[in-house]
This record gives sequence, C-alpha cells and structure tokens, in this order.
Amino acid sequence: MPPIKIPSEALIQAARFRVKYKDIFDLKKFYEDLHLWLEERKWIDFEDGSDHYETFYLEKIDMGGFKEMWMRWRPMKIPIENSYYRYWLDLDFHCLGIKDVEVVKEGKKFSAHKGEVELTVTAFIELDYQGQWSKHPFLKFFNQIFPKRIFRRALFEEHKREIYREAYEMQNWIKRWFKLKRYLPYEEIKSFHPSYAWPSHKRE
Repeated sequence: MPPIKIPSEALIQAARFRVKYKDIFDLKKFYEDLHLWLEERKWIDFEDGSDHYETFYLEKIDMGGFKEMWMRWRPMKIPIENSYYRYWLDLDFHCLGIKDVEVVKEGKKFSAHKGEVELTVTAFIELDYQGQWSKHPFLKFFNQIFPKRIFRRALFEEHKREIYREAYEMQNWIKRWFKLKRYLPYEEIKSFHPSYAWPSHKRE
C-alpha cells in the first residue's frame, strides 16, 4: 500500500502482477535499471519529489553466506493538469538465496549473483488526493457520487487504462531484462537497457 494512510474508498487498484526469476543475474544492475525506468517516466518520491523510491530494506545472511532481502519502493505520479487523482505503484522485492558469482561472456568476466528474485507490483489510482471535495463543506456530500457517476468515464475508461498500460509496460520490460518468455503481437526494437541476466536455459 502507499506510504501514507488513504481511505479505502479513495484508492482503486488498477493492475497487479508478479515476476519471478531464479538463475544468474546482476542484482545491482537490475536495481539501477528499474530505478532509471521509473525516473524516465516521471515517477517520484512522495515526500520530497525526488527519486528516492525505497521505503524499506531488510537483509539477512544465513550460516552459508546466502542472502535474503526484502525491499519496498513506493513511487507516485500526478498526471499533467490534474488536481483530483494521482497514481501509486507498490513494488515489493523478495530476493532469496543470493550469493556472489562470476560469469564469463564473450571473453569478459562479470561479477554477478545467483539466486531468486520475486517482484510483485500493484498499481493504484487515488481519488481526491488534495481533499478538495472531501473537506469542502458543500462538495463533500457529492464526493461519493462524483467518482462513480460524473467522473466514471474519465476515470475507468481513460485514467485506469493509462496506469494499467504503464504497469504492464513495466512487466514487459522486467521480463525482457530477465530474458523470460513474453507474449507480444509485435516485434520490439533493441532495448535501451541491456540485460545482465544469464538464464542457464538460454544459449548466447
């Protein structure tokens, strides 16, 4: 959920997906590339408007030196020329059995990691985020009607579709980064962010 308390009636889930990868990859590079992907699309930190998305980090190391990590990112975006709604993304990372390894590709040696990463992403739309309706002495009586009737087309047909589309663009980007199977009806151009994942089932 977003890092602030939001009434349940003001928060609408628009999309949710999970991506899991278990093999060799560069965790630091994935972290950096995903961060850049969000930054390029104008997602910001709620508190200071920066790109500090991370709100939680926990790491455990077992007796064998394997790491288990939990991370939470909570970026936010306000659509242009809008004062009624804003978008939230919940990104929950869980990394399991992570250990340092080295890989050799095309005669070059790379430091990498081996283990499992699972990323769960949920996209939300928040209504009346400035409280212009809910706190207004007159408009507050219409705040329940406005989103469901008057604003229905704009919200559910345009803005919900917009955040849904962006969330699944992210899913496609993540799967492409990890070289996971995707189902697309078109051919893509070469990614701006090269993959630093080396799944053992793929020969390169």
